[in-house]
Amino acid sequence: MNKPLAGVRVLDLTHMLSGPYCGMILADLGAETIKVEPLQGEGTRKLLATDPENSLGGMGAYFITLNRNKQSVCIDLKSEQGREVFYQLVETADVVVNNFGAGVPKRLGIDYESLKARNPRIITCSITGFGSDGPKYKRPAFDQVAQATGGGMSITGTDPDHPVRAGIPIGDLGGGMFAVMGIQAALVERATSGVGQDVDISMLDCQISLLNYMATMYFLSGKDPFPIGNSHFVHVPYNTFTTSDGFIVIAVITDNFWQNLKQVVNVAAFDDDKYDTQPGRWAAQDFINSTLNEVLSAKPSAYWIEKLEAARIPCAPVNTFSQALSDEQVLYRNMVVDLQHPDGSTTKGPGNPIKLSRTNEDSFSAAPALGEHTDTVLARLLNMSETEIAALRDKGAVK
Repeated sequence: MNKPLAGVRVLDLTHMLSGPYCGMILADLGAETIKVEPLQGEGTRKLLATDPENSLGGMGAYFITLNRNKQSVCIDLKSEQGREVFYQLVETADVVVNNFGAGVPKRLGIDYESLKARNPRIITCSITGFGSDGPKYKRPAFDQVAQATGGGMSITGTDPDHPVRAGIPIGDLGGGMFAVMGIQAALVERATSGVGQDVDISMLDCQISLLNYMATMYFLSGKDPFPIGNSHFVHVPYNTFTTSDGFIVIAVITDNFWQNLKQVVNVAAFDDDKYDTQPGRWAAQDFINSTLNEVLSAKPSAYWIEKLEAARIPCAPVNTFSQALSDEQVLYRNMVVDLQHPDGSTTKGPGNPIKLSRTNEDSFSAAPALGEHTDTVLARLLNMSETEIAALRDKGAVK
């Protein structure tokens, strides 16, 4: 396998979105990712599974996408025999990742302190809403809770009275992405120290990190920022504009871009020296934006994008999903790939955005059927016989 994480083995205990997304990225990068599910399967298996528009072969869009390149093993972690099987798998693994509620891994006996006794090199990662400690860390959290608590919702939308969450679930996805970074950092460190450690990912922490320079602006000014729609707090014009058949964005962040834009739109009123620098444009932002909307609405998006790109002005159409997922640049970068079902049928989904020059294999196996690999994994990794596996199955420890 020509993938960068080939040789790394991950036990994926995750469910819903943040954890499975982390496991998906690791699997896409070549980690042998074994999805350890309860006997009834993890909850995401049922999401959209019977929706005629958003399922394939009884498997919903969530599961098809998030669990590609993974194997499925069913183990009852609440039973003594099942937990022992899991411990034996931990002895063969590099990483164990979960997104259970805070405190659940310890109650199940699968936290870092428990697992390192069986494998000192093991790296564990827990993705939770608020981390593993602090005055309120046990609060339940999902994507919108993380977005709201982290401050991002307060600056999303068009006015302070109507906060809006991001359309993409960045609370969950952000937690998954930072978990991948933390796991990879721990793998690199282990190469030197020889021992594992726990990676503690808080979805709230991740949202605070994403505030980035805007948080520093708050500390400098002492002022809470407020939502300004698609405009910018410095640059003008920097906004979404209406065309005859949709919307485009224009981002004028230098005075040179403004000069080029004037040539494209040919508005006599813009030929005033006071608009040639940012302060003048900022003072007249309402006039500039409304005038551009009037001019641009006369012709379709494709016309303006061609003219603006020729003038080297940062711009883009506001694409629908159908437009974005058929964009020639997106397709060229292999960002739309076939997603398989165990029955051989296929649909499509997003590819792997991490492109490497040497270990660059891009392949995607089907999301597994429930317990599809239980027998083969236990036989291959633990050298269990068919009789031993059958005995565990009879006891309800595995499925």
